[in-house]
Amino acid sequence: MPDLEYIRGDIERMRVQVGRQRREILTLQRAGLSTTAAEALLGRMLAKIDGLCAQGDQLKKEVPRPKPRVLGGRTW
Repeated sequence: MPDLEYIRGDIERMRVQVGRQRREILTLQRAGLSTTAAEALLGRMLAKIDGLCAQGDQLKKEVPRPKPRVLGGRTW
């Protein structure tokens, strides 16, 4: 199973691709071409990002948090 940093990197990479896809859709719309296939691809990309975010949230819950400490090393 991938670790949290790998998933975060994957999410960032996918977000860059989504931006490119949106620009491509705008270009197609300006040219007067059909964008249905491009919009379907964009929907699948966004769904994959949502799945990766959910997987990252699940991994975050599994990671133990360190015990909070106060400045000076005192524990309360």
